[in-house]
Amino acid sequence: MLNLNGYNLQKNIHVFQQGQQFIAYDVNSGSLHRLDEAAYRVIKALLKIEKRDQEFTPEVLNKTLSPSLLPSEVEDILRELESLQKEGTLLSPEAEERGPIYPSKPLVKAICLHVAHDCNLRCEYCFAGTGAFGGNRELMDFETGKRGIDFVLEASGHRSHCEVDFFGGEPLLNFGVVKELVRYGNKAAANKGKSVKFTLTTNAVLLSDEVQSFLEEEDISVVLSLDGRPEVHDRMRPYANGRGSYDKVVPSIQKFVQKRPDSSPYAIGTYYYVRGTYTHFNLDFDQDVIHMLDLGIRQISLEPVVASPGEPYAFQPEDVEVIKETYDRLGEEIARRRAEGEEFSFFHFNTAFEQGPCLPKRLSGCGAGHEYVAISPEGDLYPCHQFVGQEKYKLGSLYAADPLALEPSLVEAFRSAHVYAKPACRECWARFSCSGGCHAANSAATGTLTDVYQLGCEFQKKRLEVAFYLKIKEIEPGKVTTEGEFLTNC
Repeated sequence: MLNLNGYNLQKNIHVFQQGQQFIAYDVNSGSLHRLDEAAYRVIKALLKIEKRDQEFTPEVLNKTLSPSLLPSEVEDILRELESLQKEGTLLSPEAEERGPIYPSKPLVKAICLHVAHDCNLRCEYCFAGTGAFGGNRELMDFETGKRGIDFVLEASGHRSHCEVDFFGGEPLLNFGVVKELVRYGNKAAANKGKSVKFTLTTNAVLLSDEVQSFLEEEDISVVLSLDGRPEVHDRMRPYANGRGSYDKVVPSIQKFVQKRPDSSPYAIGTYYYVRGTYTHFNLDFDQDVIHMLDLGIRQISLEPVVASPGEPYAFQPEDVEVIKETYDRLGEEIARRRAEGEEFSFFHFNTAFEQGPCLPKRLSGCGAGHEYVAISPEGDLYPCHQFVGQEKYKLGSLYAADPLALEPSLVEAFRSAHVYAKPACRECWARFSCSGGCHAANSAATGTLTDVYQLGCEFQKKRLEVAFYLKIKEIEPGKVTTEGEFLTNC
């Protein structure tokens, strides 16, 4: 008999309809199931019974479902659910609430080198204050960048692979130092028996043939900025004189992405992706994704803006349902194009079931503040690029007597900001998929690391539903069953 004694259904299973599909996601096993409508109704009824605080009995269940299903049909479905429960793929045991375990000394495997606190654009929504991060407009010198690379090679301990991201502002304003640091980093890593994976994030204004050749020759991954249609991009990403940048950057982006047709959809290996931001001004951002696809761009990420409520481009309460509908349309458009054989990736619909992170990693997310740090042009260390310039989050300095001695209280604060420490996450079905959301977005919205950015939660859950839907549609078309048809995550 199906055993639900003491089991929290609301917390541990998510059942929803997306398009014409009925889907169940088992939170603890990470299994994804396509249901027929009858099974969907039974599970929804079980959830309703739990919410009413009623006892799970066949009589109560049949009464809740009546007259839509016959008792004999319900009995058959319960047997199928019992079988899946025994397999551990649906209604599986709840994971033990235990935070991740870390070594006493942080192992920093990745750094973000802010080689330029200046920019040739004046993006309206820029969290970095149009490149200066609230301070002076300046470029990182080679010595500071060299110390940053030495820092990550030493702080990574036994890890053989390190990551360095060149960031800004606009890092190509300091291209000479970037080239020097790549040469130095590869040599210094080889001397320690390690390797460095380099990434560069750019607005593409300075993405010349020389720059593109260098990025290719050195296998540097690249994140390129484009918000979509010309009027959308130019409204939010102009030059200092107010002129739009679309006509300048798009030809360079198109030329570069043609060099990398085999980029990974999961941002591993040598890759590119084109990243944009949508705001209150383009709630129909599915049209911006379509525009980028039609430009020949095949690796796309489009993020919701994080903004103070008073900003004109900030989302309004009535925007939320519109945005969810846009994700629905985008999901259908992606499904249609994939069915026609078009190959591309929308970053936030990638579920990575076959290569996703294990549970400890899913509890805490990105590792900001103890596995990943950002370094300002003057050599100050912060938990990530979005915290740079915020004095209360300063971890240390490359010019300190011991650069590896990160501020212990901050390290502990970030290590402790996992899903079990966040009240809003503990009962949420998406907790192992979003890892409690972005630390910087949570801090900006709530002033703490453990209270979550609610709008971000709403968007993330919707994206997951569409992502699961697209994954389900990859299974044999037209086959609808509850029996053993699942995908497992890690």
